[in-house]
Amino acid sequence: MVLILGVSAGAGGARAVLTHSDQPHMPPIDRIRVPRRAGGSVEESVILAIERMRAAAAQRDEYISGTAVTCRSELQADAIRAAAGQADFAIVDEPLAQLRYLRFTGMLPATDSVLLYDLGCSGLTVTHADCRTDTILASRRSTALSGNGYDALLRWQLARGGISTDAHTSREHRESLSRTAVVTASDADTGGRAVLTRSDLAELCEAGLHDSAEFVRQIIAETGVQPGALALLGGCTRNPSLRADLARLIGLPIVYDPEPEYVSARGAVLLCERKPSARLRMPRRRAGATPVAPRIGQRRLLIAVAITATLGGTIAGLLSNDSARPPEPGTAPSTAHFIDGAPRWKPN
Repeated sequence: MVLILGVSAGAGGARAVLTHSDQPHMPPIDRIRVPRRAGGSVEESVILAIERMRAAAAQRDEYISGTAVTCRSELQADAIRAAAGQADFAIVDEPLAQLRYLRFTGMLPATDSVLLYDLGCSGLTVTHADCRTDTILASRRSTALSGNGYDALLRWQLARGGISTDAHTSREHRESLSRTAVVTASDADTGGRAVLTRSDLAELCEAGLHDSAEFVRQIIAETGVQPGALALLGGCTRNPSLRADLARLIGLPIVYDPEPEYVSARGAVLLCERKPSARLRMPRRRAGATPVAPRIGQRRLLIAVAITATLGGTIAGLLSNDSARPPEPGTAPSTAHFIDGAPRWKPN
């Protein structure tokens, strides 16, 4: 039996799917998620995922005829290639793999361009892609919105109620709220319990989603091209409230796969027929091809970084309190809003 392997590389680790060469759209034969270990690298997770999938296939007397790995940058691609040594596999630009899978499954509408809204554990990447030529019109990344950030906010909210939890557990709570409307959190040390609802998470995410909507509008203004759809990718977009809020805020038709975190790996599967040494790049639109709106200045970028660091410090300080007592009223972290390029703070 001939199988093909697709792997996606992300800040949180690697995901891989193994499927038949003639049925890449069907449920995979096998799949795996290899989290990035503390202090480890992304390429380490990628190589480990490939090794584990190959070993599993060998135990079943199956042969993997091709492997492709998606990457977000040239730097990441070089690191994975260096870590792989003599191993042969194709390296694919992640937006190209995403577009290929959405088109193959028929989810990509008949439109000239689409926005790929990829929200993962470490941040948000928005890519405006030309669907006719598979060209990147513009691509930007922001760390102001991320799964890790939402997890930290959930831990902060629980700490206000006297419930202490760790990063792994808060992530499980966030992911559970994508499947059910209510979850119960507990403190193993004190026995305390607290209820978290999908509405609670939506309220914590509200300011970040508004900022991301503005981020999207800036990219559209920069390209001067109106996209026909917004494709939601990454595990964080599993939350139905988040999808509904984005549809309302951005005002574009939503494209969504039931397993958004595996779209990149599945797209890589579709590109496995290329020769192993291939580097499948997605071309970028030539600079100056169309009028470009002014970009966000460096000053605003530095302000955003400072805000992120301040919020992280606030949450870390609260969670490191050994007594796990709820903070005094009025100590909630502030939410930053930009008005005319300057931050305005709104206490929660």
